[in-house]
Amino acid sequence: MYNPKSLKAEEFINDTEIRETLAYADENKDNLELIDKILEKAKLRKGLTHREASVLLACENKEKIEEMYDLAQQIKKDFYGNRIVMFAPLYLSNYCVNGCVYCPYHMKNKHIARKKLTQEEVKAEVIALQDMGHKRLAIEAGEDPVNNPLEYILECINTIYSIKHKNGAIRRVNVNIAATTVENYRKLKEAGIGTYILFQETYHKESYLQLHPTGPKHDYDYHTEAMDRAMEGGIDDVGLGVLFGLELYRYEFAGLLMHAEHLEAVHGVGPHTISVPRLKRADDIDPNEFDNGIDDDTFAKICALIRISVPYTGMIISTRESQEVREKVIRLGVSQISGASRTSVGGYTEEERPHDTEQFDVSDNRTLDEVVKWLMENDYIPSFCTACYREGRTGDRFMSLCKAGQIQNCCHPNALMTLKEYLMDYASEETKAIGEALIMSELTNIPKDSVREICKEHLEKIENGIRDFRF
Repeated sequence: MYNPKSLKAEEFINDTEIRETLAYADENKDNLELIDKILEKAKLRKGLTHREASVLLACENKEKIEEMYDLAQQIKKDFYGNRIVMFAPLYLSNYCVNGCVYCPYHMKNKHIARKKLTQEEVKAEVIALQDMGHKRLAIEAGEDPVNNPLEYILECINTIYSIKHKNGAIRRVNVNIAATTVENYRKLKEAGIGTYILFQETYHKESYLQLHPTGPKHDYDYHTEAMDRAMEGGIDDVGLGVLFGLELYRYEFAGLLMHAEHLEAVHGVGPHTISVPRLKRADDIDPNEFDNGIDDDTFAKICALIRISVPYTGMIISTRESQEVREKVIRLGVSQISGASRTSVGGYTEEERPHDTEQFDVSDNRTLDEVVKWLMENDYIPSFCTACYREGRTGDRFMSLCKAGQIQNCCHPNALMTLKEYLMDYASEETKAIGEALIMSELTNIPKDSVREICKEHLEKIENGIRDFRF
């Protein structure tokens, strides 16, 4: 029996319910009357159930799919405007005791170079990231109780927050580490983390056990129930995600939405973020050996339907995806992206990416400045803001503002201010010119092409003022 309020993984991610959901979706994928009703409900911006969303995912009617895309674009605009939050991953250690067959950090991989950053190396990596302009990091580490105990993670967090370099500072550290205990989640909360992120990889239990044959991650229930322990430990914001390509995507999609429903039912707060990574090539990992890969069009449809189904959530896409794919899904609902990422331990202090120690191949290799410029050329506001965390707008407080459509009143001006910071401190001259025009256009509603000449004097005044007041 499907029970979203249960704390047992087998009840809130119920295999029978998922299979019945997929059968229901197949039966109704051409039921245009039902599809129209679901789309009308989605227009209320309150979200959809996993069954309703699965019907839309199964639908192959091109006209209806375009309606889905248009609605996803509008919902994203209504909740998050044209802001795109920027972040970068920071890999602390690739030591790992798990046997995950899709990850090059698995224990049996004997030829990959194993590395764990010292605190001095953490400092060097952070300074390199600050010199790019980053303010928000997501730290990553393999699961190894000897090499990467929680005490090491906490020490790294403290080091990261302590580094003030020129005008740079990391204002928020999100954490993507293995499932752990309530006590350890409390310690992470006390360390001042932002969002705790943990990818389920796959919600299909039988596949999960095969894909994780050894190590503590083999325990499906312990892993799947991690977000409940994190919230019990006081962490307000959690981030979900599956690795698309490991199992049939329609199964994963339903499971992901059921997990979101569960968090909402039990804790009153759904996922702060949902990530949508796809399986990519890595050191000894060939994605062609997995037979559940999805094409770009299917991927875009998934992204659009997550936005429709969980309208309040932040959606994350990484540099796993190409510029072309990222541009398409940003329009359909993505609100956070990484830029200039290195997925190897110590990668930011290297002149070139060390491919042999990356967790996955990076598809978008542009610099942060190039990504910021690209976003602004497409009328998005790259945001480096972390004010919600510092002001306590987390958990149910953030969600209540977001669901009411009011979070933009906080986030939009802060996004402009932090973009101005970036332009002053890090941007190339070309990027700065584009950014100044965009900011003034946002402030005055004057077309950005006309702004630079009209408002040059005002831009100089704003710049002088921001130098004395930084977000």
